[in-house]
Amino acid sequence: MSSVPLVVFYGTAPQPCPYLDGRIESKIVTELTQRDATGLHDRLVVAGFRRSHKLAYRPACRGCDACVPVRVPVARFQPSRTQRRIARRNADLMVEELPARASSEQYALFRRYQRSRHHDGGMALMGARDYRDMVEETAVETRIVEFRALDGRLVAVSLSDRIADGLSGVYQFFDPDEPQRSPGVAVILWHIARARALGLPYVYLGYWIADCAKMAYKNAYRPIEALGPAGWRELTDAPDFA
Repeated sequence: MSSVPLVVFYGTAPQPCPYLDGRIESKIVTELTQRDATGLHDRLVVAGFRRSHKLAYRPACRGCDACVPVRVPVARFQPSRTQRRIARRNADLMVEELPARASSEQYALFRRYQRSRHHDGGMALMGARDYRDMVEETAVETRIVEFRALDGRLVAVSLSDRIADGLSGVYQFFDPDEPQRSPGVAVILWHIARARALGLPYVYLGYWIADCAKMAYKNAYRPIEALGPAGWRELTDAPDFA
C-alpha cells in the first residue's frame, strides 16, 4: 500500500508589505522537495501559490486579501489595440528557451533593471550568487527565456515554469533603456502565444493588486480570471488598464 507524502506548511514571520504602505505581510510556505514535487507544484499553482527557489508560497496576511491570483485563459484572450501595436514593434526579437542556467550577461541586465525600476526593493541587493540561486534552484520544469534584438543584445529575460495546465511566469526583467518596446508587455504576450502553441489553457501571472501600480498592470490582459472563495472566475469588477 503506497503512502501519500505529507505536505507541511509553515507560516512566515510578519514583515512590512513590499506593495502596500502600512500593511503587514505574512505567507504560508511549503518545500517542493517531495517525491512528486512537480505534481504538488501543479496543484499549488492552481490553488493560488507561487514558486521561489524550491519553495511554494501564498500570502496569508491578517485582515488583508489584496493579493489576488490571476491567470489568462489563452483561448479567449483578446489583445487590446495597444498590445497588438507592441507585438508588432517586437516582432523582430529572437526568442530562445533555455535550461534554467544563470549567466553573467543575464545578471548584468538584471542589475540594470533593478537599479532603474526597483532600487529601493530587496531584490536590488541581490548578488550574482543570489541571482544564480533564483534561476537554478528549482524542483520543477523551469526554463529561462531570452529575448534578443537582431544585433544580439539581450533585451528581456523571463524565468518561467511549465505546469500541467499552463505556463507560470516566475520573474521577468528587461532593458530599462528600451521603453519604446514595452518589453514587459512583449514578454507576457509571448507567453500567451507560446501556451497557445503548446495547447496549454492558461498563463499564470501571479498576484494582481488593484491599489499597487506595480501589480495592477496585469488587469490589462483580457479576459483575465481571478481566484476567489468561489474558485476561478473572470475578473470583471476592476477598471481596464489597457
